[in-house]
Amino acid sequence: MDSEAEAVIEFLGDVPALQRLPSSSIRKIAQHVIVKHHNSGDYVFKEEGESGGGTYFIWEGVVEVSSQFPESNHDSQVFEWKKFDYFTQSECGGQDVIALTKLTYLMLPYKYSDLMNPKSIWSADMNLETWAPVEHILSLDPLDVNTFRGVTLKGAPKSAKVYGGQFMGQALAAASKTVHFLKILHSFHAHFLLPGDVNEFLKYNAGKGRNEIPIIYEVDRVHDVHNLATRRVNAVQKERIVFFLIASFHRGEEGFDHQEPTMPSVPDPEELLPKNGLEEGVKLSRHHLRSQVSTPTFVPWPTEIRPLDPNIYTRHTTRPASVSYWLRAKGRLPDDQALHRCVGAYYSDLLFIQISLNPHRREGMLPSSISLDHSMWFHRDFRADEWLLYVIDSPTAYNARGFSRGQMFNRKGELVLSAMQVGVVRKIINTQSSISATAASKL
Repeated sequence: MDSEAEAVIEFLGDVPALQRLPSSSIRKIAQHVIVKHHNSGDYVFKEEGESGGGTYFIWEGVVEVSSQFPESNHDSQVFEWKKFDYFTQSECGGQDVIALTKLTYLMLPYKYSDLMNPKSIWSADMNLETWAPVEHILSLDPLDVNTFRGVTLKGAPKSAKVYGGQFMGQALAAASKTVHFLKILHSFHAHFLLPGDVNEFLKYNAGKGRNEIPIIYEVDRVHDVHNLATRRVNAVQKERIVFFLIASFHRGEEGFDHQEPTMPSVPDPEELLPKNGLEEGVKLSRHHLRSQVSTPTFVPWPTEIRPLDPNIYTRHTTRPASVSYWLRAKGRLPDDQALHRCVGAYYSDLLFIQISLNPHRREGMLPSSISLDHSMWFHRDFRADEWLLYVIDSPTAYNARGFSRGQMFNRKGELVLSAMQVGVVRKIINTQSSISATAASKL
């Protein structure tokens, strides 16, 4: 790639309106744009000029669009656009566009305009037959450059509330779509404030053909420098912040390389039996169809799981404060590392804080757990649609708080991510379902 092509990629990745696009779309746009230069006072295009053209991205300089109103001798409306702004000739209402300074801009010809309107934030094309279920779950609707809408799709993991991994995966998807695509997520710190609602919207929209609850993700662009970026994301439901996280992004660089943890010697996932459900944590309804085909409003269970321990436990069985299992996304995901890391975060909450309850389980006691905060660090690139070994343990629980930590390894034995979580863990002696449900909902 020559220096000008690299410069074009560098610029386009910083255009806020393009950051919501799949990284593959931005690369294609970079291949088709035409670099143009003007001096101060030159016309970018004239009112009486040829229509069409394309989409114009201002690289350096300032342009002016002046709208005159013939019925008035003095009224006019002047627009000035600067670096990172973009416009089309039709948006200018047939007015002249003039360079106010020395100007450099990129023009994407009209015939490539579809690149600006992909089917999702991850894929330029939508093919329900090839989309992985978790890609559906982590696909958001951009409302503007800093605001995104997510939903809890029917069939997606949840219990009486939004699954914590969904909050993290969707919030990170929103954050990832506000940074240069060459800056990749390397860590985040999340806090669960209120349960995500999966019921009120259903009641309100009964009979209206809707079965999902919107979650609005508001992104604050906290910090940007050449190699680093920081974002805060608030998840809002019913005008309340129910979840938030701070995420950090880093452009890849050459550096030191070492690894102390060693992946346990375990059987390959192909040698283990599949696990269709979990005894605790995220639950599935008894009539859930795991193999149903994805639709725009429904996804089947998105993850394959191969537990290492073949024993079958109940919620009342005492066992070690540790667990290990292989997991991977069902289906094939796009080659976008940002998505794979969002999926890694989505995975990480499966059967996590509940591990701190394991040594304390016994007959007649129904334990409960509520996640409070969750932190992750991503060490190496990985594919979330290939087998990963998740090794979890809980070093301590005290004062009604449990602490869990996890490590994921790829099949080469490389440590790809680390996670930690703290939650409220309690014992409920009375196991009647009505009393248990009430007690477990209170902090």
